[in-house]
Amino acid sequence: MFMIEGKPVGIEEFIKKLFNTLQLPELFGSEDKLRELWANPLTRRELLKKLEQKNCSKADLLKLQEMIDAKDCDLFDVLEYISYARNPITRKERVSQAEDNIYTLLTAEQQEFIKFVLSNYIKDGVDELDDSKLGKLITLKYKSNTDAERVLGDLGELREVFIDFQKYLYLENVS
Repeated sequence: MFMIEGKPVGIEEFIKKLFNTLQLPELFGSEDKLRELWANPLTRRELLKKLEQKNCSKADLLKLQEMIDAKDCDLFDVLEYISYARNPITRKERVSQAEDNIYTLLTAEQQEFIKFVLSNYIKDGVDELDDSKLGKLITLKYKSNTDAERVLGDLGELREVFIDFQKYLYLENVS
């Protein structure tokens, strides 16, 4: 059940609220702007906060994700679906479409780490791409920051790689 102003409502009423009251496309500006905002973990976090302020919580998006049979898709796809009538793609398809672009300028060691990150994203969802998870991901993969630095080099640079590669995940697929 969805909540609007503290009252439970059905999915149809909730989606109508998203379209009529929230004006989701107006919140983003355009589909390209949505892609741009979602492609960076810092602006993605801000967008989710704005949605929350407009009574569209992450929990609501997760419920919608389930209702449109998109549990293996990114929440970005849920927003695109309800805002622009775009068919969702799975996280696995999203990664597959972006891999060549993602790995082009990375060292072999960085590629290995980003592949690890992407496997977690495919399995667990967009939260794995939040920059606040980077330390946990490093620890999972390398056991310690010292070991990670030995393999990957400067962790500040790794953070930039972690944030930067995400833009390729959300490029519009024109194939």
